[in-house]
Amino acid sequence: EMMKRAIFARELGVPIVMHDYLTGGFTANTSLAHYCRDNGLLLHIHRAMHAVIDRQKNHGMHFRVLAKALRMSGGDHIHAGTVVGKLEGEREMTLGFVDLLRDDFIEKDRSRGIFFTQDWVSMPGVLPVASGGIHVWHMPALTEIFGDDSVLQFGGGTLGHPWGNAPGAVANRVALEACVQARNEGRDLAREGAEIIREACKWSPELSAACEVWKEIKFEFDPVDKLDK
Repeated sequence: EMMKRAIFARELGVPIVMHDYLTGGFTANTSLAHYCRDNGLLLHIHRAMHAVIDRQKNHGMHFRVLAKALRMSGGDHIHAGTVVGKLEGEREMTLGFVDLLRDDFIEKDRSRGIFFTQDWVSMPGVLPVASGGIHVWHMPALTEIFGDDSVLQFGGGTLGHPWGNAPGAVANRVALEACVQARNEGRDLAREGAEIIREACKWSPELSAACEVWKEIKFEFDPVDKLDK
């Protein structure tokens, strides 16, 4: 059934399909990954059910191990935590996931939960996906945390724009490009992020409208999964 749907998506000209690799299983995921690579489809990996496995400290398997397993199984990008937004994720731990997924050579770094140096040699990397409650005001932090090789997935942060979907996409793109330009000019996104977004609002009515909608939206909670100090 999984392969039938992938074939159908390809026949329709769909550029990307999504798979839940934990509920679907690693063998199935690898089969789908090979099909997608052979047929020009991107494979987005969702991690549904991961919290059942990786949230408890006394049993299960940590997500950094699940992330490594996914890299070996195959996929183009996967939800890896966001740090900001509604989905929990401690900053340093999330950056450790990003390193393990994306980089070819990872140095031991206990501050990020990486316990030993690892050389992935020719194993393809996987792009980290940040999503879940993110909007234009988060763009400076997302740009600073994830850098260039990442996927920023704005769902409600696009569709919730008061003028519609296309202006929502424009607002996000303008915010992203403003942050990248500011970073490349040497500005401090962590300290000047809000001002950078406000400056961009002056020449983008779409961004200005989005900023007005999302200005009061905050998610405040402590992550359950933290690095041991």
